Amino acid sequence: MLRAATVRRKNSGLACIFLVAALFGTTLVHARRPLPADILPTVSVAELPRQGRETYQLIQQGGPFPYGKDGVVFGNRERQLPLQRWGYYHEYTVKTPYSRDRGARRIVCGGALQVPDACYYTGDHYASFRRIVE
Repeated sequence: MLRAATVRRKNSGLACIFLVAALFGTTLVHARRPLPADILPTVSVAELPRQGRETYQLIQQGGPFPYGKDGVVFGNRERQLPLQRWGYYHEYTVKTPYSRDRGARRIVCGGALQVPDACYYTGDHYASFRRIVE
């Protein structure tokens, strides 16, 4: 009798561990899932700050860009943008007045460099994005 109770207790303990792991794992997967492009908030080109409109125009023209890191691959590690293959996204600096460095503002575009599929604006260094619409 004692042995059967011990086995039941061990089995119920394992079941609890698996249940907690399954629930916790599911929560982590959902928390890291990126938003689809059509659910992201939008911003029109006209609503971008002046420096953002200038950067957007430079992207459409293919440059020249003022910062050496403009056009580098953006890895989307934050998973705020729709998932794509490595090298799909490129980032560009949006000048921040009175900032001593590149600041927190960026435009990230996906697809071809001169004719991107979509561009996104972030004013908070990748914490959030808005899809740029014409």
